[in-house]
Amino acid sequence: MLRTKLSAAAFGTVAAELIAALTRHHGADPARLWGIVAAAIRDTGTDDAPHLLRDPLPVKATTAMRLAADPSTMSGHCWRTRWRHTHDAQHLHGPGRAHRSRPGRARTRPGRRLPRRPAGGRRHRRAAAARRAGPRRHPGRRPRRAARVRPGRIPGRRRRRPGRPARRHRRPGFAAELRNAVVNLAIAMARPQAPIGDGPDWQAIGWERLAVAGHNLHPCGRTRLGWDTGDVLAYDLETEQTRVGFVAVRDELHLGDDVWPEIKSPAGWTVQPVHLWQRDMVLPARYGDLLRDRSLIVLDDEVPAVPTAALRTLLLPGTGEYLKVSLDIQVTSTRRSISVASTRNGPAVSQLLHRLVAAAPGGDRLLLMAETAGAAVPVGSGRDLSAIRRDGLAGRLQPGEQAIPGGALPFLLDDLVGGDPAGWLRDYAHLLLPPLMRLAAQGVALEAHLQNCLPTFIGGRPHRLALRDFAGLRLHLPRLQAAGHDINLWPGSVVGTDDVDVMRAKIGYTLFQAHLGEIVLRLDLDETQAWRIIREVLDSCCTGDDHAAFTAPMVPHKALVRMRLAGDGDVHLPVPNPLHAR
Repeated sequence: MLRTKLSAAAFGTVAAELIAALTRHHGADPARLWGIVAAAIRDTGTDDAPHLLRDPLPVKATTAMRLAADPSTMSGHCWRTRWRHTHDAQHLHGPGRAHRSRPGRARTRPGRRLPRRPAGGRRHRRAAAARRAGPRRHPGRRPRRAARVRPGRIPGRRRRRPGRPARRHRRPGFAAELRNAVVNLAIAMARPQAPIGDGPDWQAIGWERLAVAGHNLHPCGRTRLGWDTGDVLAYDLETEQTRVGFVAVRDELHLGDDVWPEIKSPAGWTVQPVHLWQRDMVLPARYGDLLRDRSLIVLDDEVPAVPTAALRTLLLPGTGEYLKVSLDIQVTSTRRSISVASTRNGPAVSQLLHRLVAAAPGGDRLLLMAETAGAAVPVGSGRDLSAIRRDGLAGRLQPGEQAIPGGALPFLLDDLVGGDPAGWLRDYAHLLLPPLMRLAAQGVALEAHLQNCLPTFIGGRPHRLALRDFAGLRLHLPRLQAAGHDINLWPGSVVGTDDVDVMRAKIGYTLFQAHLGEIVLRLDLDETQAWRIIREVLDSCCTGDDHAAFTAPMVPHKALVRMRLAGDGDVHLPVPNPLHAR
């Protein structure tokens, strides 16, 4: 029994998971790896080695245990023989867990081997034939009477039990998102701290890893639907380093800039960066025809990269730049592929922001991490092979200046706020509000939540504000034109709007609720006093209808849980505004 317990834990879980991950992500030969394990066992020379190498090897059948055990006691063990030799690769049934159950296994009592039942047997064929034939009625049986309908009932509509959510709010997908987020949070908390390289950008990623739960408001901040455990270990934020791959795209399929001219391509082709997971999992499944006719060619070139909290955005060490590439997994509420519009609007929006900031008083307190190039491959969804190149912070900070991602600020306030928290908050509000309100008055509502802001500090005091990722901002086109600015957006872009309330909702939610609201909660300061300080700073830099909107008695708040339950896009609920009363 002791040997069986050892073999199940050591080989059924630990070694199997490791070998499956090496096979999938590094192309290792599983038979060779299991041979190494078997050789190591034989080299021990212990009496246990023959038992561990015997054929067949028992593996704990946990599902059969739950099915066969006495429900009142849930006791008993059921072991089944699964593998042949530990150096045989036949136990690997595709990616994921190496000891995944085989199809066609029936229940049995503890102690007996589970019989094989071929999939698609007579029972399955009979069931399929019955479904095709439709409902049967006995020749001598009278047809059923029509069901009686009680007064006030609608025929065909089932009544909902009191207290049970409406059917449209019973989404099993949300439960799966929560489970996935919990599992990935546990993995992140269990992983050792990855080393941090030199430079402000790499150090910023090190700070980002403090926010292990992910998004500060979203209930599924660690959701990575589409990744298995091996993918999380290879590509998530806690991974020390990964790589970026490249594909060659025929020019007639390529739309936009040459994002990576460092790799020379032959005439008629353009090199496009791609996330390794996207290259290995999405391209073969969706674009096999383009790979076969060589409209797309997977290149051997790869460059080192470091994942950021955004996952699809990766730092390129030594370059001072980032790449944002399509990653078709769901993180929080959104699949992280990139639209054609984002790739074409990014450089144009960056140029517009540079013009606005340069002309504004105090513009030197804003550091724009500009999007310098963008391209897409408009095949399939048009979102699977997009890439955007972005400036970093290397060489742009002053001596003693430290850039800290907003997501890490709640965990560093005790170190940054060395004296009066009220004075520190006033300085921080003066850093944020004047430039962002000035841009809003000209028609630009930046998505200023914690993840997109990197405030800089000197000696713990707020100094400058670095801003990144402009894909989610809103541009009020009439205000821009009135201020003498124009921009050519990609047709159908959601970033441009004629509705001023849409623009205000973007900056209001991200700046006041998601950003400053989190800082207020974490400061050692009375909330009423904290919001009074923010209101005083807002009064000094915002006027007119914008001021009235941001200080209204009620403001719209994004209902993240309700959005996931309903699945109908953005949902906002009115909430009391702490900026209303002074």
